Amino acid sequence: MGEEIVGKLCGRDLTGEDLESIHVAVREADPPLRSEIARRVCEALQWYDIQGRPKLMSCRVGLLRLHRGGLIELPPPRNGNGNGRGLREHRIDWPDARPITGSAGELGGLHLERVANKGASGLWNALIDRWHYLGYKPLPGAQLRYLIRCERGLLGALGFGAAAWKVAARDRWIGWEPSTRETHLGRVLNNARFLLLPWVRVKNLASKVLSLAAAQVPEDFAAGYGGRVVLLETFVQTPRFRGTCYRAANWQYLGETTGRGKCARSRKASLPPKAVYVYPLAADFRAALGVRP
Repeated sequence: MGEEIVGKLCGRDLTGEDLESIHVAVREADPPLRSEIARRVCEALQWYDIQGRPKLMSCRVGLLRLHRGGLIELPPPRNGNGNGRGLREHRIDWPDARPITGSAGELGGLHLERVANKGASGLWNALIDRWHYLGYKPLPGAQLRYLIRCERGLLGALGFGAAAWKVAARDRWIGWEPSTRETHLGRVLNNARFLLLPWVRVKNLASKVLSLAAAQVPEDFAAGYGGRVVLLETFVQTPRFRGTCYRAANWQYLGETTGRGKCARSRKASLPPKAVYVYPLAADFRAALGVRP
C-alpha cells in the first residue's frame, strides 16, 4: 500500500512523511528564516531541477500555501510584505520622458534586458507601480522580468510569473485532467505585466516585443530554473483592452475567465472576466504538458 497523500506542494503529491519532514525543517531551521526552511525542505524532499539546483522559489510558494492552509506554521517574513508600498521613496533613475515615435522596424537595437540585479529590479518595480493600471505586487513562483530597451532609450517593462491554477477555457483547450494539470502546470508561464511607457507611441511595437519574448523566454527560463516552459498565457481585461497586440503576435484567443481570480480555488466570482490568450512555444507542447494523443 502506498503512502497516504495529504495534499499537494506546487503540483507534487505531499505524503504524511513529507509533511513531517517539513515540520522538522521548520523546527530546526537555523537561522529561523523562510529561506532557510525552503532550503532544508528541498534537501529533505530531494526537490531539485534538472541541473541539480534546489527549487527554492517553487518551494517557498508551496510552503506559503501550506502555511495559509493551517498545515504548517512559518515564521514571520524577515522584511515584512509591503506589496510595493514605498517603492517611490527609493532613488530611481527615471527614464527620459521625451516622446518616442515611429514604427518598430525603425527602432535600432530593440531588445529585452532581463532583470538580473537589484538596480534593474527596483526600476522594473517602480515603472510598474507608477504606470501599469494594476500597479506593482511581487510576481508569484518562477518568474522572468524584462526591461524593454532600444538605442533611443527605455520603452517599457514585461513580466512573467507562475501560471493560473485553474482556467476552464485553457484547461479544456489543452486537454488537461486535474491531476495532469497539477503535475505539469510549472511548464506554463503567465504574462502578468506588460507596460509600454505613456510617451512611447511606436507602431507595431507591442506585437514585436511579444515576438521577442516568445523567442527569449524559453532560453532564459531553462537557464534560470533548469526546466522547459512550453506555453505562455495571459489575461486581457476587457473592455479596457482589446488584445490587438496579442492577436497580431499570433497568440490564440480561447474565451473568458470566470472571474474567480488567478489563484482562486473557490467557485465564487470576485473579479471581472478577462479574455484568455495562449501562445505555444513548442510543437509538442501538449505532450510536454502530459496530454496523450
